[in-house]
Amino acid sequence: MTKSALQIAREAYQPKLPESLKGSVKIVEGEKTQSVADQTEIAAKFPNTYGLPILTLEKGDKKAYPAIKVGVILSGGQAPGGHNVISGLFDGIKAINSDSKLYGFLGGPSGLTDNEYVELTSDTINEYRNTGGFDIIGSGRTKLEEKEQYDQGLANCKAIGINAIVIIGGDDSNTNACVLAEYYKSINAGVQVIGCPKTIDGDLKNEMIETSFGFDTACKVYSELIGNIQRDANSAKKYWHFIKLMGRSASHIGLECALQTQPNVCIISEEVEQKQQTLDEVVTYIANVVAARAAKGENFGTVLIPEGLIEFIPSLKVLIAELNDTMAANEAAIEKMDSDEEKVEFIVAKLSAELAAIFTSLPKNIQYQLLADRDPHGNVQVSKIETEKMLIEMVDAKLKAMKAQGKYVGKFGAQNHFFGYEGRCAAPSNFDADYCYSLGYTASVLIAEGKTGYMSSVRNTTKPADQWIAGGVPTTMMMNMEKRHGHMKPVIQKALVKLNDAPFKKFASMRDEWAKTTSYVYPGPIQYFGPTEVCDQTTKTLELEQA
Repeated sequence: MTKSALQIAREAYQPKLPESLKGSVKIVEGEKTQSVADQTEIAAKFPNTYGLPILTLEKGDKKAYPAIKVGVILSGGQAPGGHNVISGLFDGIKAINSDSKLYGFLGGPSGLTDNEYVELTSDTINEYRNTGGFDIIGSGRTKLEEKEQYDQGLANCKAIGINAIVIIGGDDSNTNACVLAEYYKSINAGVQVIGCPKTIDGDLKNEMIETSFGFDTACKVYSELIGNIQRDANSAKKYWHFIKLMGRSASHIGLECALQTQPNVCIISEEVEQKQQTLDEVVTYIANVVAARAAKGENFGTVLIPEGLIEFIPSLKVLIAELNDTMAANEAAIEKMDSDEEKVEFIVAKLSAELAAIFTSLPKNIQYQLLADRDPHGNVQVSKIETEKMLIEMVDAKLKAMKAQGKYVGKFGAQNHFFGYEGRCAAPSNFDADYCYSLGYTASVLIAEGKTGYMSSVRNTTKPADQWIAGGVPTTMMMNMEKRHGHMKPVIQKALVKLNDAPFKKFASMRDEWAKTTSYVYPGPIQYFGPTEVCDQTTKTLELEQA
């Protein structure tokens, strides 16, 4: 493997650990838990893993553990720090017993069912410490949802001698891990299942999971790019840049990047939904900011847009839900259609008059994108909907109407961007390198202590790493019932931006000033070497939440 100078230097970086994980550890049980909602239904579906206590790891007396064999799976989209979770897990099980072994299932959850795996040795692990990506074993989006999959995975684990599986993933992957843990516990399979919280979107969080790994790094990467664009706009004095950011189900990335860079406009999907705003109201808000800046001779600016915005506009949310159900009910017929126009005509005929009118009012390319293939959950793939281009087109039309009324005197030129893949495999920041290593190491202790149905948890993360609090949170604690593919299923509840919390309140208190003035912040690239206050800083979101 050819390595860059940065990668060579990063190999020497030893991630920091909470004090409780340095040496012998004991588990302290806290209060028993219940799910965040739908307690009766969740308890009935998880009789063996529901109501478990929160666990905290503390310094303990030296204890002998038998050697264990652990399988690890990377599931879903990439996020910076995945390799360090695996490194921490490897070092942890070796510290527990030097004869322990770690196996990586290849290509995601399908590796478990297809029995494709590789033993991860120190030589392999050392090649990937503190690096971005998931390429050590690859990832995948196969869902572990069927009994046949569970049984085949168990047979494969038994053949290898695996005692526990660690699934590194987001809310859907950890939902699958929770179901798997329940099933294996119900049949006394002898295989534990532990999850680790991953997603750059930041929507897997609660009081016990303060942040999902990768969010810190991704936001710093996107904020650097936004800062570069803002400096260009301020230098050239032209172009409005409409920047769509990752975040299908929540606007955490958009909010964090706004706090870091101070753009002229940032739309928060959750606020749009709470205020029941229409698409026209969103467009009018942006157009008014453009016009106000133009009146001062500033025909440039930045607009941040969460990729999931279209699903939070109430009328469009109803439309998309109806489209999902209609397409699911007519899947066979739609698959036989040759053109997008034919699909549109077919779908429009099946919608109510009100929804049909909304659908046909959208630009043609957006109509076609709304009818594209669904994701594995039967939902529209919002990352493929060019919301940023739609808003540019609609803002332009609004400004032309305002100009005709004498309400706009500027010149509107726009550029569109979508920042997604740029942040998913970046070399992890020091925070993510430390946090991920701690998550993996914590998982090793939970396994050694015989726990299952838990997610690895590291808290107190705005303090120095040695003061972090490691432990485990029952995954059932995060569950609720949601409609998937037309049926109610238990899933981990997504964490949305809370409009009453400090991060949004800080943003809301400043956005009018940012809209009027050119007060951009240019964060620059991630710093790995240098003063602690520069290199180990957390996100603005965490700082404000825990202030």
